[in-house]
Amino acid sequence: MARYTDEELKEKVHNGFIVEYPDEMTEGYRKALIVQLMVQADTELVSAPAYFGAAKDAPSTNTMVSATAIIQDELAHANIAYRLLEDLGLDKEQLVYGRQPHEFKHPYGFDHPLENWAELVVANGLYDRAGITLLGDVFKNTSYGPLKRALVKVDQEETFHLRHGEMWMKRLAGAGGEAREQIQRAVDWMFPMAVEWFGLPDDMKRHSGQLDYKLKGMTNDELRQTWMKSTVPLCESIGVQVPAHWSEDEQKYVLDFAFPSQYDEDEKRWLFNEGGISWETVFERWKKRGPANRQFIESIQEGKAFRQMLEAA
Repeated sequence: MARYTDEELKEKVHNGFIVEYPDEMTEGYRKALIVQLMVQADTELVSAPAYFGAAKDAPSTNTMVSATAIIQDELAHANIAYRLLEDLGLDKEQLVYGRQPHEFKHPYGFDHPLENWAELVVANGLYDRAGITLLGDVFKNTSYGPLKRALVKVDQEETFHLRHGEMWMKRLAGAGGEAREQIQRAVDWMFPMAVEWFGLPDDMKRHSGQLDYKLKGMTNDELRQTWMKSTVPLCESIGVQVPAHWSEDEQKYVLDFAFPSQYDEDEKRWLFNEGGISWETVFERWKKRGPANRQFIESIQEGKAFRQMLEAA
């Protein structure tokens, strides 16, 4: 039996109480924490095969090593989150190897293959920035002690991934020609994808369990603004166009397209000219998963057969 009622625990964590053990949680707190950790773990895990596909396009041995180091970090970060889920009674083996591809909870953007070096570094620059924005807020505000301590290492390494992406975005954009065009094409489809990553607008949010239990501190719109405050100036500084701008009247970044919008995953192209769509349509797209979902998950789960073969040898 939990030590506190739900309302007592919500009040305690907002007054600074740090939860350390499962018997200090209510069932509501535990469920909200599991959802948060599951998304974190799955996102880190599935980023690895997405990055690996494009790392093979690295322009030199040194850059291949850097990209491989990032992939190794992402797998380690996934292991940390799955390990924390084990503390909550879940089976890591089942989570990684026992689920169907569509059951993983990573963002829809990571169901798309990265097809060249430019797409890889833009993913580092935009997606890893989204990850740092989300995890940085969790690190600063979370009421769950084990996660807060684990994120010290994770955030430091994610910062390296981000710097890698930003450095290469500047380098390729500065090179001009086809290199610059590849960066622009990658930003064209990944920028709105990252905007969508932060979820429903605040005025449509249907539940706020993670805020109620102080598992994070910022709302979806606040996180989205934090991401745009760094991403839009970066792209503008290197001459790459983004569908967003700073509004003096509203004192915030605003999008230059209907949000959310329809996306053509076969052509990796947003159909802004067709106007906005409902969030129900977005949820259907997310639930269906993207074009590389099965391929990426199967590439991860193949590791189990290889490990069993070695154990049997």
